[in-house]
Amino acid sequence: MANVLILGANGQIAKLVEKQLLDQTDHHLTLFLRNASRLKVTDPKRETVVEGDATDKQAIIKALDGIDIVYANLSGKNIEDEAKAVVGAIDRTTLQRLIWISTLGIYDEVPGNFGKWNHQQLDGGYLETYAAAAKVIENSDLDYTIIRPAWLSNKDIVSYETTQKGEAFKGTEVSRKSIADFVVSLINDPSQEIDHSVGVNQPNTDGDKPSWY
Repeated sequence: MANVLILGANGQIAKLVEKQLLDQTDHHLTLFLRNASRLKVTDPKRETVVEGDATDKQAIIKALDGIDIVYANLSGKNIEDEAKAVVGAIDRTTLQRLIWISTLGIYDEVPGNFGKWNHQQLDGGYLETYAAAAKVIENSDLDYTIIRPAWLSNKDIVSYETTQKGEAFKGTEVSRKSIADFVVSLINDPSQEIDHSVGVNQPNTDGDKPSWY
């Protein structure tokens, strides 16, 4: 049994992770989000809700008490500041393990026409801020895993493959359920993918853009 802190617990992937952890494990979950009233706890015996802002290092430090693993499902234009707060908070504890959701394209690793399309969609403040946040994580001394999903769908499927930093990204899309499953696998075996930045896609989805565009 592990004590898991989920930052950004109201996110779509975070909710899928929460459900899977409750259904398949005996982990205790601390759910951290800006507005606690937006979240409905399904198992009060195993879930604790903490209201706070992920740029507030002191709030995160308080939430880290007794925690074994941090899973950060954060987003927004201030994600670099959130990364700095998360790393700074964890550095104040004996905790080391961090799972961080990022996005594809932060290393210009997406090839071909899809890579060009991805830049057209995400340049101008999105890729740049996510790349800066990832650099904060990579420059830390934490046992981190950065996850770079392909374009996300709500398909009811768990099917994915991975690539590593320095390799060309594969595919164009992946389901949120697949990313949640990968996160859960890392929580259940924290020795996996330490200090790796991992691209995640659904196999056989190569193309110039995701299927719904």
